[in-house]
Amino acid sequence: MAKSVQAIQQLTPKQMKLVDTLVATGCHLRVAAKEAGYADGESGRVSASRTIRLPHVQQYMMQRISEQLGLNATVAAAKVMTLAQGAKSEYVQLEAAKDILDRAGFKPIERHQMQVAADIRVSIDLG
Repeated sequence: MAKSVQAIQQLTPKQMKLVDTLVATGCHLRVAAKEAGYADGESGRVSASRTIRLPHVQQYMMQRISEQLGLNATVAAAKVMTLAQGAKSEYVQLEAAKDILDRAGFKPIERHQMQVAADIRVSIDLG
């Protein structure tokens, strides 16, 4: 936790805006650079590209992505529930139901096929 607070403290407002724009919109780096106040054109994109590779900026970006995924997980879970209950295709309903069960910890037993190589000899004495 202290490490992520330290990374945020090292960020400039421009770096934070760059990352926040990229994470929130998923836009191209060139667009995010312009939105964050980097120079127009190629030089701004290059500066933003260098910025995005800095370790403390990478750490902040990963933190923001995790936050976004966490916030949107409820939407995704609701969508899977909706599909399981009301999709027109029974196949889609089945797959959504399997996904729900899997995530709830009710994963089916994995079946493994085993092949055993052996030399078997049979002798029958009819005498």
